[in-house]
Amino acid sequence: MVASMFQPALPAHDSDSHKGTFGSVAIIGGDEGMVGAVLLASRAALLSGAGRVYATMLSKHAPVVDILYPEIMLRSRTALAQLSQLNCVAIGPGLGQSDLALELLEFWLLKPLPLLLDADALNLIATHSHLVNQVKNRQAETVLTPHAGEAARLLTCSAKYIQQNRIDCALQLSQKFNATCVLKGAGTICAHHDGRHFINTTGNPALATGGTGDVLSGVIASLIAQGLSALDAAKLGVYVHGAAADALVEKSIGPIGVTASEVALEVRNVINRLNQSN
Repeated sequence: MVASMFQPALPAHDSDSHKGTFGSVAIIGGDEGMVGAVLLASRAALLSGAGRVYATMLSKHAPVVDILYPEIMLRSRTALAQLSQLNCVAIGPGLGQSDLALELLEFWLLKPLPLLLDADALNLIATHSHLVNQVKNRQAETVLTPHAGEAARLLTCSAKYIQQNRIDCALQLSQKFNATCVLKGAGTICAHHDGRHFINTTGNPALATGGTGDVLSGVIASLIAQGLSALDAAKLGVYVHGAAADALVEKSIGPIGVTASEVALEVRNVINRLNQSN
């Protein structure tokens, strides 16, 4: 994939735009010890252009405000469920696999709005077979963002098999769940349930660090909230995510020691450069 592919899909920023123009996204997860996953995804959603970003965390010790990014609106589970303006929800970063996590996942799977499923949301689906049909029969777009291990659990095979058959497995997942599948890894694959697939060409080993997957989820969910289709958001999201890591290395920041937070900040720069060349 090359940069010119994405310019027609970038959200327009007209002079009369306002925060409502660029959509509302919510991130759900953050069980005990995993609050950072939701913060990273929420910050990435904000930095990649969403007009409003909400976050809900399961941890009893979750903060009431993100001190670094107070623009992110932290809400209780009940308050978030009552919002009518959401354009996309990402559930899974740090979610855990508790009964409450399962209950939340079941609730949001029934909502007729675009949904991104990541991390423990995928693990719950792999563990609870009744969720497979709930995902497949959804009335809105769905994006799955598994790494090889999560994909293996969803397809009941080994991670080694996934890595040896990446394109085929990504397509299997997209068709099994009637979704867009983002199979992460070197040469991330974006597969659509209609049989199309795309291989990303950006990125480097700087991304092999904790939290970068949460950043990717936030970026893709943000782009969906801004009006992109699930497939276009997935393609653009993985491209700018990888391009951000490439740009950091070019600046001699990494590949060793690059953090997910640095990737999120650089994603903003990459998206703005793409917009300027549009």
